[in-house]
Amino acid sequence: MKKYADLFIDFDDTIYDTRGNAELALAELYEARQWGRYFDRPEDFTVPYWKTNAELWEAYSLGKIPRDYLIVERFRRPLSLGHGLHPDKAYCLEVSDEFLGLCNLKSALVPGARELLDYFSAKGYPMHICSNGFHETQQRKAEVSGTAHYFKSMILSEDAGHNKPSEAFYRYALRMTGAKPETTLMIGDNLLTDMSGARAVGIDTLYFNRWHTDDREEVTYRVDRLTDIITLFEQD
Repeated sequence: MKKYADLFIDFDDTIYDTRGNAELALAELYEARQWGRYFDRPEDFTVPYWKTNAELWEAYSLGKIPRDYLIVERFRRPLSLGHGLHPDKAYCLEVSDEFLGLCNLKSALVPGARELLDYFSAKGYPMHICSNGFHETQQRKAEVSGTAHYFKSMILSEDAGHNKPSEAFYRYALRMTGAKPETTLMIGDNLLTDMSGARAVGIDTLYFNRWHTDDREEVTYRVDRLTDIITLFEQD
């Protein structure tokens, strides 16, 4: 395997188990808000929530919608499906704050993440978080999950003024870290935001196929488990 000097690493669902932690938070929120009065089953809310959330995050990543729209709409749309529930903007913002507060208490990592970070740390690799996540959540999640100390820097789209996968984001990340594209590797679970943007500026890519998608995207490396990355790095 090629030798790298810097590692750009996506945080959500690559290191931090964002999906799993959010599912727990949604279940707690559903009970606390007594949404069972409006939905026949929890799945009548959660399934549309996850579909809406994925669509909005993709649109946000591509710069098609602003952050505030995402925050409101990811709750307004699925909640509007409830019987007799008519969520307005103020209600959705309140729900969002409560949801994020619950999420920020969750510390679960993706299986193999701790082992991988320990390996990279022992080998002396400078690691940099590259994320579209928001300031108020990313630092907190890194601290609660006990991973903040592994990373030399945290590069967020809000600071860059551009979201992944834009080339501008990755050029900003290179500039802020002092990394060179030819000796940097981007590790992430999203083909659009993590792989395509990095590849566009000459950064090698390592796709963590966590969701086992049947893709044909061009990437430098591909693994199904985080611990498989250690095996790759051990190869000459």
